[in-house]
Amino acid sequence: MLRGFEHAGITVRNIDRSLAFYVDLLGLKLVVRRLGLYGNEIAFLHAGNSMLELVSPATGALLAEDVAEGRAGIRHLTFSFDDVEETYHQLEEAGVEMVEPPRPAYNPDIVGKVAFCRDPDGLLIELTEP
Repeated sequence: MLRGFEHAGITVRNIDRSLAFYVDLLGLKLVVRRLGLYGNEIAFLHAGNSMLELVSPATGALLAEDVAEGRAGIRHLTFSFDDVEETYHQLEEAGVEMVEPPRPAYNPDIVGKVAFCRDPDGLLIELTEP
């Protein structure tokens, strides 16, 4: 029987920079950081009811690319906040690449307001508000 969604893993170029974004700016909680196989650095971050796994390969990684229409893949990661406007402005002031300012959601039956930015590796991040 399904118990829930456990975690998603993403590849990052620099784990320190990614931790600064996800922990210091977005507010996820660091659960564990350790060396993985083959010298990879791994961190698990608590994000409410699930976790985000960061994997920084010892061999390095390229910048993320958006998933093209018609191609399978992760389009974005979404995080929910009490106040999208406030979060958006805090990220903007911190120098985060902002993509789309807060606006009403296209799916108002799911969330009220959304905004978009990019993480340090170029992955699209959706910020939502109930």
